[in-house]
Amino acid sequence: MAPGATLVIMSRSEAPPVKDTAATGDLLDRLLAGLPGDAVLTDLDVTASYANDMASFCPAGAPAVVVLPRTVEQVQHVMRTATALRVPVVPQGARTGLSGAANASDGCVVLSLTKMDRILEINPVDRIAVVEPGVINAALSRAVGEHGLCYPPDPSSWEMCTIGGNIGTASGGLCCVKYGVTAEYVLGLDVVLADGRLMSTGRRTAKGVAGYDMTRLFVGSEGSLGIVVRATLALKPQPPQQLVLAAEFASGAAACDAVCRIMEGGHVPSLLELMDRTTVRAVNDLAHMGLPESTEALLLAAFDTPDPAADLAAVGALCEAAGATQVVPADDAAESELLLQARRLSLTALEAVKGVTMIDDVCVPRSKLGEMLEGTERIAEKYQLTIGIVAHAGDGNTHPTVCFDAADPDESRRARESFDEIMALGLELGGTITGEHGVGFLKKEWLAREIGPVGIEMQRGIKQVFDPLGILNPGKLF
Repeated sequence: MAPGATLVIMSRSEAPPVKDTAATGDLLDRLLAGLPGDAVLTDLDVTASYANDMASFCPAGAPAVVVLPRTVEQVQHVMRTATALRVPVVPQGARTGLSGAANASDGCVVLSLTKMDRILEINPVDRIAVVEPGVINAALSRAVGEHGLCYPPDPSSWEMCTIGGNIGTASGGLCCVKYGVTAEYVLGLDVVLADGRLMSTGRRTAKGVAGYDMTRLFVGSEGSLGIVVRATLALKPQPPQQLVLAAEFASGAAACDAVCRIMEGGHVPSLLELMDRTTVRAVNDLAHMGLPESTEALLLAAFDTPDPAADLAAVGALCEAAGATQVVPADDAAESELLLQARRLSLTALEAVKGVTMIDDVCVPRSKLGEMLEGTERIAEKYQLTIGIVAHAGDGNTHPTVCFDAADPDESRRARESFDEIMALGLELGGTITGEHGVGFLKKEWLAREIGPVGIEMQRGIKQVFDPLGILNPGKLF
């Protein structure tokens, strides 16, 4: 250790900030010994812009430095330096997350992986892609599409979010009702561990069961176990162009009944999404899309089968049996895309209602979806707040979105309390506190409630094995 550096022994769960000026100087000197100058950012205004993701009510500290590596070796150098100086490291992608998982801690190294954005391989025979963590989800989708393939996971932020961030939070998307979530497409990973060692997990083959499934362990770990620097992803053949149906309902309960009928009937839609009245009106206000504001719930169903019109007709009949007031199948791909764009704009539109939102991510059994919506409406009335609901209805994954004025302390308090009640409701209905956004800082108390003390003890034990100094994304998860 260089003269003047400060050595501090940390607890296993949290690393301290680097506050001493000499220690910070030593940190910068060591980082620059293995990184180009333009990869190390220290300007306070610039580093402050990397302090947080898109979640509300999550504290964020001041980073000591932001580094933007371009190679695996540079990431290894950062982690060796951080281990030597006992400095916390917060990995980041595009910071589109909604749980505070990418928020900086005081004195940390923010490790932004956005410059590692190469698609290294697309193999149509093996149906895999090998990518770096900074690849944008939509860019990968377009690239594999040129080979007649698709990468199905498609979060609403797919034009901005990175594959590394998707892996970190085990994200989902609109099409997961048929095609599944990120975890089902990650075959193998290269991971830089806390001490700088490089570890490879998983495989390139269609099957493989050698040893523990370490790949799945890293998926959803939110950067707390290691830094993903390369991913081998499974691809699917490009499906036929999907067609979308919109069904209006006079109540959320009726729309949820339709969802149950569709799933019980054995249908496999490529998308089954729900927007409540508040969300529909917000989208119209934002984008003037002409959605039916008289509806209490709008259900979107899509099929990418060889005969999507026939499937839409069958689902339309089920919607009518559940009480749909109007069922409108799209005539072509352009009309279908317009409806999907309305759904993708939902969260942006709700944010425009009051300027700030808290986006919940509670997933319940499909059979409990109606109770989840009704309970959320009661919570909105109790706290006198606007809460719009969008949902991946086919999965039971709801996103109740609390709209509030952050400048109003009382309204902010009510927003946070309503958020907690929504999570409690989800657990009461046999659900989970997060279906795809992750735990981060926002929900770590609720993680403890969901998995219990033994579960927390086991997870902390795993963390201790991979990160004995507690320097990787401290303060998140638990």
